[in-house]
Formats: sequence, C-alpha cells, structure tokens
Amino acid sequence: MLGPGEFDVLGRPGREFGYRREVGWRVGPDGTAVCVHPYRVGLPPGRYASAGEPVPESADEGLLPSEEALRLPEALDDLEGWLVATLRVADDDEIFSAVRRAEQAAAVRFAPDAVVTALRRVLSRELTRR
Repeated sequence: MLGPGEFDVLGRPGREFGYRREVGWRVGPDGTAVCVHPYRVGLPPGRYASAGEPVPESADEGLLPSEEALRLPEALDDLEGWLVATLRVADDDEIFSAVRRAEQAAAVRFAPDAVVTALRRVLSRELTRR
C-alpha cells in the first residue's frame, strides 16, 4: 500500500510498533508507518520516512529472516510475519512439510481458524514467489 520511502523498516516487531487496523499497517510512536519484516519488503532496516534515509535503489529479494523472526510470536498480529519467515528459509522441496510444521506449531498458541486464515493469506503470496 505504501511505496519505498513512505515507511520505516525495522528489524523486529515490538509493542511500540503496534498494528493499527484502522490504517492498515503498523505505526511507530511518532506516527510514522513501520514495517517490522525487512525480508518481506526486501529492504534493510532504515528510517526512510521518519529520518529521510535514502532508500536502496533496488529491493533485495534475498534478505533472510533473522533468528528472532523465526521464533513463534506471542501476538496474533505477528503470526503472518512469522509464517512468511518460516517459509522463506524452507527449501523448495521441503515447502509442504514446512507448512505442516508451521501450522502445528502455531496451533499450540493460536486458535485453529486464525492459523488457517493466516496460512491462506501467506500461501497465496509466498507460493507464487517460488
């Protein structure tokens, strides 16, 4: 929804960067739009909108999720980001077993219908990237 330079990219989720449903994205304490999943947008962490840092000329589709991004989140709002991270590190020939393991792990913490909804959203985008 926002283009490069119109939001900051941070290396991790945090309570201070809560998802705001009414605007459709995370917002920092200063009101700046924030993405906390650099590997999803292909941009390294940077204060592009709030501090005017220059946006890299091209997105790096090869950015890998951090170890922190691969830990099952506490908040449902972070589930999709975790699923993306989990699938991004899976080899192509192991993607279906990675989906099964992710679904089982997420179902321990979140309601099954929420897990299925998040998986459907993520898979509709992630499988087309492969």
